[in-house]
Amino acid sequence: MYSEKVMDHFSAPRNVGEIENADGVGEVGNAVCGDIMKIFLKIENGVIVDVKFKTFGCGAAIATSSMATEMIKGKKIEEALELTNKAVVEALDGLPPAKIHCSVLAEEAVKSAIADYYDKNGIEHNINIGCDCNCEGCHKHDH
Repeated sequence: MYSEKVMDHFSAPRNVGEIENADGVGEVGNAVCGDIMKIFLKIENGVIVDVKFKTFGCGAAIATSSMATEMIKGKKIEEALELTNKAVVEALDGLPPAKIHCSVLAEEAVKSAIADYYDKNGIEHNINIGCDCNCEGCHKHDH
């Protein structure tokens, strides 16, 4: 059902925790399944030098949070904004269709944290934190 990578990131998640005085914080949730993700960013010279997360949810939610943080750590903000739920799913060697919404939450949490960073620093942006994944059954299209 789950790939080895999903099981690895679920059983030994990377970057768990909180960053005090984070430069950007993003929190998103899915009312249907109850998953909540919160991502904390430390940014220096436009680069994400540290990232932590706290996730309340299923194994797939924890695994996608872990993988997403690994994928953006050390990247420029602009590169992190290009993160897609599809890239997270591919990096985990796939997810069951009923769990795709977890990867959407991970993408949205990253974008929400970057939007928060931009807002705190008076930087204009047009970051879209809505779901456009077109995945069947993700129940995330209610916003």
